[in-house]
Amino acid sequence: MRGVSPGDGASGGGEGEYGGVGQTRTRLPDRPGDVYGGARRGRSSSRSLATVVGVVVLLIAAIAFANRGGDSSSDGNSNDKAGAAPTAATGTRPVRSTPGTIPSGFPRNEQGAQSAAANYAVALGSTGMFKRDSRHSIVDAIYTPAAASKLQGPMDQAYSASFLNKLGLNADGNAPAGSTFVSRTIPVGTKITQYSANDAKVSVWYMGLIGMSGQGSTDPVSSTWKTWTLELQWSNGDWKIVADSQTDGPAPVPGDDRAAASDEISKAIEEYGGFTYAR
Repeated sequence: MRGVSPGDGASGGGEGEYGGVGQTRTRLPDRPGDVYGGARRGRSSSRSLATVVGVVVLLIAAIAFANRGGDSSSDGNSNDKAGAAPTAATGTRPVRSTPGTIPSGFPRNEQGAQSAAANYAVALGSTGMFKRDSRHSIVDAIYTPAAASKLQGPMDQAYSASFLNKLGLNADGNAPAGSTFVSRTIPVGTKITQYSANDAKVSVWYMGLIGMSGQGSTDPVSSTWKTWTLELQWSNGDWKIVADSQTDGPAPVPGDDRAAASDEISKAIEEYGGFTYAR
């Protein structure tokens, strides 16, 4: 997101009460009165062809690799087979969760720490952070008691009425009638850099969405790429945050997708819920 934390002038994101901010491309409106427009950059046939060819090559390679994996007679040496990628899913369900709530009860291992970090990043980047009561509940749920008590005051000051006003929200964190405020964090992958039975340091690479979806919006929903690093501690039977920080990127090259109109964004936000993230 464009700099998703109050200190940066915005905050990170997912709706459903439980998203980020940075540099973005500006697309001119395709139809009057809609700041989202529908403008599409001209794309060359050669680039489109290269993209299609690239996808086909990757699919063929993936199918070939899958078939090879089931053939034990290929070379007789199992050590030559490629191991799991650093961010490959383990296939193990790391935690039980109730829809609409922040997952908890993560296992005391590296997988559990990474899953906790991804889900906590989603909660911290959500629209719930822009409302005082839900923000307090989120912070109390995912930080250690000591860290939470130190953060509540400064966070209330950061999410001030003037800050919310810059985002088009009122003092209570509500969007104007007919508009939808968007703030979501979408984890792409996690990386654990330090781990012990009591402490862990996990980086979450994510794409953020933030902005106001509405015909009169001057701040349309845009995306950003950031890395959120969480320092976790095993506390009261679960992983909790002790401290966290963000850095920009790494960001991929922007694509040629048409910018959606405001009503399309609002509808998508209403229809598509978030995820519980696992490792």
